[in-house]
Amino acid sequence: MWGWPLVFGISTAIGLVSSLFSDGGFGDWLGWLTLGAPVVACLWWGWLRR
Repeated sequence: MWGWPLVFGISTAIGLVSSLFSDGGFGDWLGWLTLGAPVVACLWWGWLRR
């Protein structure tokens, strides 16, 4: 029950820190991926699985 919310919470925290402190390169990509994963999951479970 707590597995996926914890994964998304940790992922979002990593993405926020990465986006705040990086200046190009791998940090930006890591921020995009980790902040985009919850958005994609919400789209999948909310709208696309009807």
